[in-house]
Amino acid sequence: MTDPLIRLDRHDSGVAEVVLNRPEAMNAVSTAMAEALTTVGEELRADTSVRAVVVTSSHEKAFCVGADLKERDGFSDDDLRAQRPGNRLAYRALYDLAVPTIAAVDGHALGGGCEIALACDLIVAGPRASFALPEVSVGVIPGGGGTQLLTRRIGWSRAADLIFTARRITGEEGARLGLVDRLVEDAKGEALALADTIAQHSPIGVRNAKTAMRGGLDVSVDDGLDIEDARWHDTAFSADRAEGVRAFAEKRKPSWPGLG
Repeated sequence: MTDPLIRLDRHDSGVAEVVLNRPEAMNAVSTAMAEALTTVGEELRADTSVRAVVVTSSHEKAFCVGADLKERDGFSDDDLRAQRPGNRLAYRALYDLAVPTIAAVDGHALGGGCEIALACDLIVAGPRASFALPEVSVGVIPGGGGTQLLTRRIGWSRAADLIFTARRITGEEGARLGLVDRLVEDAKGEALALADTIAQHSPIGVRNAKTAMRGGLDVSVDDGLDIEDARWHDTAFSADRAEGVRAFAEKRKPSWPGLG
C-alpha cells in the first residue's frame, strides 16, 4: 500500500498533525494531493474532538514547493480550468477549520506551500525555513489565497514587495516582516508544544475566540464588537464555562465537556 499524500496523525492531547507527504516531489501540490488535502480538511471539520491542528512535512528540506508544474506542463487550458475548483477547495481546507491551526516550516515554503502556511493561524519557522510567492516569475499570480492572506498578515507594501519581485526570504526576514510568528530551532517540536498548550483550554472558548477574531477582520469596530458579544454569549452559557469556574474554585484542572 502506498503512503497517503496527506497523512493525518492524531495525538492523545486532541492535536491533529497534518503531514504533507509527497517527499519525492518536495511536496509539490498535484491534483491528487490537493484532493487529499480537501478530504483531510473535511474529516477534521467533522471531528469535534480535535482541539488544534499542526501542519508539518515528511521532507527534511521542504515544507512544500508549491504547485506541481511538471504535471501542469502537459495541461491544456481546459485541463487547467478543470483543476482550478479542486485547488481552491484544497487551499481553503485549513483556513476554514474552526480550531487553531499552526504551520511548522523548516524548509522551502514556496508558492502554494507558502499559501498553505498562510492559511494557518500561526507560522512557526525553523532555521532552514524560506518563503516566497514566485508566481509572477512563471506567468501566473498567487492563486491559493496569497494575494489576500499575505496582505492581511504583513500589510500592503510588504506584501507587494514580495509578490511583485517574487523574491525568496529567510525565516529570519519573515519574522521581521510579521510573516513568521515564532523563529525557533525546532519548528515541529515548538508547533506541537504550542498546539498542546492550546488544547488544554476550553474547546468551546478557543473555537469561539477564533470565530470572533476572524469575523471582525473586515468589519467596523462596532460590528466586530457585536460579533464578539454573540460569541461571548455562546461561550458564557456553555458547559465549558460552568466547568471552568467550578475547577477554578476547586483548585483542579478542568475536565472540559467541549462539543461532545
